[in-house]
Formats: sequence, structure tokens, C-alpha cells
Amino acid sequence: MKKLAALLTVLLFCAAIVHAQSIQNDRLPNVQVKDLNGKLVNVNSFSNNNKPIVVSFWATWCKPCITELEAIADEYGDWQNSSGVKIIAVSIDDARTSAGIKSLVSSRGWPYEIYNDYNKDLYRALGIANVPYTLVLNGEGKIVERHAGYNPGDEHHLLDVVRKLATGR
Repeated sequence: MKKLAALLTVLLFCAAIVHAQSIQNDRLPNVQVKDLNGKLVNVNSFSNNNKPIVVSFWATWCKPCITELEAIADEYGDWQNSSGVKIIAVSIDDARTSAGIKSLVSSRGWPYEIYNDYNKDLYRALGIANVPYTLVLNGEGKIVERHAGYNPGDEHHLLDVVRKLATGR
């Protein structure tokens, strides 16, 4: 019985590694989020005409998240001109805090597509532990980079990544 339990543990561990690796180099999972009007949207429908997409996970209560999104907003027009990138900001606010999403986005004037992962299904499917958390998708919609946390200046590295994707270098 102990051998069977040990074998099952090893198999589960291997399956978790394979799953994590498949997400790392794959597309977004088949999960729905809500837009600001409450309409369900499948994340597989996120597209940008074969140009990079940045998916930023955030929350209204997360100061580093807001700081990161503000830093990007300041330069977003230039980012779009130089790389064609689209920013998609996915809030992980729950029912208790999600009422503040619309007003915060409006007050900040963020030009991003905004969604709410109201049940954290996408968050969990991607194995994210904390926000802020950023994914970069190439023009084919494949996840090519992940970044946890935010430090001032991280947005410059992010811009370098999307420019390289846009130019194919």
C-alpha cells in the first residue's frame, strides 16, 4: 500500500510539472472573464491582429498593480506606435471589491481592455500566486513571458520584449 501511495504521489507530481510546462509555452486556457458591462468573454478570443498582447493581472486593492498600470498608461500611445501591442488588464477582484473596478478605471483614464476574473478561474488555471502578474503573448497568442511583481522600471523591460516580438528579433 505504501508503494502505491508513493507511486501515486510521483505521478501527481509529474502531471503537475507537465501541466505547468504546457501552460508556460501555450495559449491562455479556455476560461471566461467578465467585461466592464458584466458580459462573459472567453479569454481565447483575445486577439491583436498578430501583434503582441500584454495581460496584466491586478486588483483595486493592490497598490503595486495600480502603479504598474499607471506607468504603462503614461507611455501606452508610444508603445502602440512602436510595437502595436495591446494591453489587457484583468482584475481579480471578487464580489466584495469588484464594484470599484469601473470607477477606478474611469478615474485613471486607462485606455486598456479591462476584464474581471470574478471567480479567479483564469488566475488559478495559470498558476498565479500573487498580483501584479504579467503575461506577454506573441502575435499567435502563445505565452512567451511571465513576470511576477512590480518594481519601478519593469515596464521598460516589458516594452523591450514586445518590441522584439513585433519586429521578429
